[in-house]
This record gives sequence, C-alpha cells and structure tokens, in this order.
Amino acid sequence: MSAPAPSSLAIVDAEPLPRQDEVLTPAALAFVAELHRRFTPRRNELLARRGERRAEIARTCTLDFLPETAAIRADDSWKVAPAPAALNDRRVEITGPTDRKMTINALNSGARVWLADFEDASAPTWENVVLGQLSLMDAYNRSIDFTDPGSGKSYALKPAEELATVVTRPRGWHLDERHLQLDGTPVPGALVDFGLYFFHNAQRLIDLGKGPYFYLPKTESHLEARLWNDIFVFAQDELGIPQGTVRATVLIETITAAYEMEEILYELRDHASGLNAGRWDYLFSIVKNFRDGGAKFVLPDRNAVTMTAPFMRAYTELLVRTCHKRGAHAIGGMAAFIPSRRDAEVNKVAFEKVKADKDREANDGFDGSWVAHPDLVPIAMASFDAVLGEKPNQKERLREDVSVAAGDLIAIDTLHAKPTYEGLRNAVAVGIRYIEAWLRGMGAVAIFNLMEDAATAEISRSQIWQWINADVVFENGEHATADLARKVAAEELAAIRAEIGEEPFAAGQWQEAHDLLLQVSLDQDYADFLTLPAYERLR
Repeated sequence: MSAPAPSSLAIVDAEPLPRQDEVLTPAALAFVAELHRRFTPRRNELLARRGERRAEIARTCTLDFLPETAAIRADDSWKVAPAPAALNDRRVEITGPTDRKMTINALNSGARVWLADFEDASAPTWENVVLGQLSLMDAYNRSIDFTDPGSGKSYALKPAEELATVVTRPRGWHLDERHLQLDGTPVPGALVDFGLYFFHNAQRLIDLGKGPYFYLPKTESHLEARLWNDIFVFAQDELGIPQGTVRATVLIETITAAYEMEEILYELRDHASGLNAGRWDYLFSIVKNFRDGGAKFVLPDRNAVTMTAPFMRAYTELLVRTCHKRGAHAIGGMAAFIPSRRDAEVNKVAFEKVKADKDREANDGFDGSWVAHPDLVPIAMASFDAVLGEKPNQKERLREDVSVAAGDLIAIDTLHAKPTYEGLRNAVAVGIRYIEAWLRGMGAVAIFNLMEDAATAEISRSQIWQWINADVVFENGEHATADLARKVAAEELAAIRAEIGEEPFAAGQWQEAHDLLLQVSLDQDYADFLTLPAYERLR
C-alpha cells in the first residue's frame, strides 16, 4: 500500500487578493509546505532554547564568548565564500517595505542595495505578504509601474544597470503566518517569505546576473544560522539552483549574537555575505535579556545612546574586525532621518549628523551603511566614496588594533546619561503613533522626522518597562511608575486627538494602540516581542 500523499497548505481566513494566484501557485505552496515539514520542528526547538538562555542570563547577569566554539574562533584558515559581483560594492543600502511605490523608488534611488523588507518595516497583513512578493516578481520582469492616486504622479523603473541590487529580509523566527497552515499549524513567517521569494525568483535573478540574496533578522545564535544554512542547501537542491548561489547577510541585532559573530559566519560560510550592525533592536535585546540586572543595565533615553557610547563602539568595532578577518562585508547602521519639505534648518542639522555618522563608519572600516530615504543616499555615498574611492569595499582593513573583551559589550554603566522625563514622554508618543500605524498595516512610519519601524516600538516599550521596574527617578523628581506611564499615555492620546481632529481620530486605531503599548510596557510578564500580541489584533 502506497504512503498517503502529504497534505497541502491551506489558505485560512483570508479574502482573495488581486493576482494572488500568480504568487500562491500549487507548486510554490508545495515548496513552502516542504520547508515547513522539514525545518519548523528545529525552529521550534531553537525558540525554546532562546527561553533557556534568557533564564541563564537572568541567573548570572553576564554573557561570554562560547568556550565550546573557541576552536572556530582560533582557526585563521577559514573564510566566507567570495562575494558575487552584484554584492561586492555595498557602500550605500536603502531599506523599506515592498509596496509598489517603494519598490520603484528604492530600486531607482542610486543606492547599491535595496533591503526589500518583509520584516520590521512591513506590518504582516496578508495583503502586504502576498502583494509584496508580487511587487518583486513584477520588478524583475520590468512590468511594475505605479501612479499615485492622490497626486497623479507616475513611477517607472530606470534602466537595469542603474537599479539597486535587492537583498530581501524575511520575518524573524518568532512570527507565524496565520493565513497559511498545514494540518492546522501555521507556517513560520520566515519560511513563507523566503520560500515564496526563492521559488519564484531564484532562477530569474540568476538570469539577470544576480541571485537570491537575503538579510537574516533577529538571529540569536550560531545554531539559528546553521538552520538557515540547511534551508539554503535544501532549497537550492530542490529547485536545481547551484549550491552557493544564495547569499545571506546576518543582522547582529541581538546581544547574544554579538558574542557569536564568528560562529555565525562559520555556519553560513558557503552562503555568507556579511554582518550588519542593527542599532535599535540591539538595544531592545540588551534590555530584554538583562532586564533583571538592576541599575547597571538601565539604558538612558534612546537618543542619548549614540554609536560612540563605549559598549556600542565595542560592538561595531568587533563586527568590522570579525567580518574582515573572514572576508565578509561589514555593513553599518541606519540613518533614519526623513527630510522636511518645510524646514530647511531641520534638514541642515540632520544632514550634518548623518554625514558625521557615515564618516565615522567609513573611517572605522565599514564597507557600507543604511539609509531610510533617497535624499540621504548622496550624503552616505559621499562619506564612503571619500574613503573607498574606486575600491568596492575595504575588507583588506583587518582592524587588528581592535581588542574587545566579553565585558565590554555589556558595559552599559559606562554611559553617564540618565533616563529623563522627556525620554519617557517621547517613548510613549512614538510608541502609540507607531503601533497605531502598524495596526493599520503600515510598518515604516515617519514620526517626528524619523523613519520608524517595529524595532523603534520595541525599544520604546522596553525602556518604559525597564525604567518602571528599576524604580528610576527622573531629573524632575518623579518616579517611573505604572501610574505615571498611564498618565503620560492618556495625555498623549488627548494631544493626538486634538492635533488630528475627532473624525480622523475615530477612524484610526488610537485607543487600541494606546492600550497595547501600556499592556506590553506594564505587564510583569514581559512579552518577548511586541509584534506577537500586536499580530493578534492585526486586521
């Protein structure tokens, strides 16, 4: 008797979308289903391991480089695979979600790379998940265009040689995709995003002289990198794509990953392209992991934690040294400023800060960096051009002068800045505004002239939680308490209502955003990710 045919993926609780059949083909869904069968059990084990490690950090309040992988770090002979031509020069990368307008603008921006984001810059509505895939498919076929219904302005792609190389970021391991299920079990969002993109575009990208390139978010250990590597090997074999075609850049945006940079590159060495320094998620991860550590781990206002803070400097310098030792690209952090169309002085001050930040990264040895807006591309480009000249990167700068001890990465108390009452207000204001937009399906949101994404909301609510639980006293004498957070949140909600008017306020999801921010900021049972309870409310 033959074995029963494996059950197929079911699309659950989702209204049909225009052209979804081009993305959700039977063959593509079968491929995603096979990824789910093979790899979700290991993903689940690794998520459980995260919890165990967090408990160990709570017990010891420290982290160290892994003794069991010391031989990998000591072995100078191994390198990652050479960069393909399309990823050899990454001096400026632009980030953003995969809606049609952003797809065209990002590809046309003049940046070398576009991080096409299904993660923190994209709220995972079913529409964003499916139509974002369609945007990329259409872009590679050059059948994408867009006319803004408000302004009537039309957008179209520049010639192929002027377009940015796409590096796609799937969702983190913690998020499920509730609309795709196998035998009643949701498929991890990461496998949906990776699987659909790889299935439809891998060969097409090879034909265009590029390849399927990925950013891997929220990685917490080299074992998670090993899982991704096994997925790449299987996917390439399954679709007849040559091994090593995939390239992955890992975001070092968790404190635990910072202690395993070399091991992460080693696990992915046939597919690794580089590492990236992701600032806000990194700070969020420090708060999350050391939230029981007392006053020495309390972070000041987020804007007071610059990349020149000693513990942040240790992190970025170690990242550059690690990457260049192993032949990988080191990619710097985000310039999130959104230029004002009305205030030239605001722009002038912000552009000077962006230039100083990018000058520092280029001089420190980074091979490229991120921006959130096309107007920042020339600024970042000039910083890297000044250092790189005609060279595609500076991987020959080994930074052997850098020496980082385990304790340097968590020396939070080297910062002299303290939390302020205004910092609390800002965290509440940004948190409410971001979550409200996210609940309406927008993951990249301009707030107070900065492009914010989910990492912003995470650091906002984490700092509120940390300050309350550490009994911080602000400079005005007020104690950080749950009641104070509720008072500030109520005042902010009233200010938003007055600012935008009754009708827009009623049409939005402001009260729900307010309630969710307070939930994840005040609950003693700290939620691992804000997006988990938020996803339950996403329509």
